[in-house]
Amino acid sequence: MAPEPTLLHHALFALKHEGVRLDLLAGALRRLPADDLAAWVQATPNSVYGRKLGHLWERWHRQQLPGLIEVGVASGYAPLFDPEQYFVGPAQRDSRWRIEFNGLGDLDFCPVVRKTPALLARTQKDILGQAKAFADEVGPALLERAMNWAYLSETEGSFAIEGEAPTQGKANLFAALLRRAHEQRRLTEELLVELQNAAISNPFDKAVQFRTEQNRLQRDVPGAAGVTYVPPAPELAMELMSALMRLANQRPAALDALVHAAVVSFAFVFIHPFMDGNGRLSRFLIHHCLGQSGLLPPQFLLPISVAMKKHEADYLKALTSFSRPARQLCRVMWAGDENYSYDWAEGADTWFRYIDLTEAASFTLDMAEASLTSHMRHEVEFLNLFDRVQRHIDARHDLRGSDLATLIVTVFQNGGSLSNNRRKRYAERVPAHVLDAIERAVSRAMQGHALSDDNED
Repeated sequence: MAPEPTLLHHALFALKHEGVRLDLLAGALRRLPADDLAAWVQATPNSVYGRKLGHLWERWHRQQLPGLIEVGVASGYAPLFDPEQYFVGPAQRDSRWRIEFNGLGDLDFCPVVRKTPALLARTQKDILGQAKAFADEVGPALLERAMNWAYLSETEGSFAIEGEAPTQGKANLFAALLRRAHEQRRLTEELLVELQNAAISNPFDKAVQFRTEQNRLQRDVPGAAGVTYVPPAPELAMELMSALMRLANQRPAALDALVHAAVVSFAFVFIHPFMDGNGRLSRFLIHHCLGQSGLLPPQFLLPISVAMKKHEADYLKALTSFSRPARQLCRVMWAGDENYSYDWAEGADTWFRYIDLTEAASFTLDMAEASLTSHMRHEVEFLNLFDRVQRHIDARHDLRGSDLATLIVTVFQNGGSLSNNRRKRYAERVPAHVLDAIERAVSRAMQGHALSDDNED
């Protein structure tokens, strides 16, 4: 099956057996002699792989193949991306080659998500449908309490991923930002700047536009050796952001909403359009996309950052699946202090234009499922337990509501027991036998037993 040892035949072979890798095809077609491709097309005008190459060559070069006035295709239209193998966008027909460009963007920016068996299995779970059923199941009163927890926990989780513990003011500001994710607003540079300003507190890091200088990610090692990722140059970043915002604002009808959210979120963080705040904003964009989809109940929030924090190694793997090879495309030189220079390899732009986000999408769907089936359900179970214990103790003992609430939470978080330190702290205002009753009630509730002699529960 080995192809003839020419660039043309290797490109044809790759299209036939390895799918559509636009980054590699762009590199090949920039070097492929136009006469070779024209001769192949004239000899086999109905070859779908030759037509795909011809279509791409002319789109990238913005001119017709020299010497090829008519292609003479007699076959029907063929999609560039096989919908059985890729998540696709709306078809744009090229009548000359009878090829339909159906990528998730255009040739300036076209992220790719492959329909792997694992990812298809995740989409078929209909996680957003499960979320709606969950909301109906728990009812409005309990759901509101669970959502209060979700907004707070999502805020803390997103900051924790960045290694920060937000102040009360920061947490309130970001939680308010999350609550706006359901507002029907198109992504624009102005809106993203507004969101970036709300997500960070350092006035010197607040942006007024997308970045106009090169930035980098660096571990605690000085110099080029410590640079772990170099996002695209500012001019390319601005171009990519324009295309990404178009994709964010118009989800292709056939594209799963969670896959769409993953594409927008991860592409954003890889483009890194701001000097600071990109990580938090990328996770906010998951909620923005889901909010715009209309597939979740009003103000329903999946605490995805909570799940991401608990699976940080997997999150890092999803990020580095793109960023690690991207780092090899830029030679970084350091002349001391903040004096860095960046030398990009030829064709490096295609790595950013045609990001493969399959692994990122799989990870995002996993985290969405975990946030619902583990974290949200766990919180609702705790709220039910809390209510049962509170009613049980209130019916038998008289103590402050705030003390009772704190003690129930404390015993629950401690696995069903109350530490000696806590007992000493409350000894002056809560009798020992009441502390015993609270501990016993929480423990029994956690085990699924009736609370003492409380048969009605």
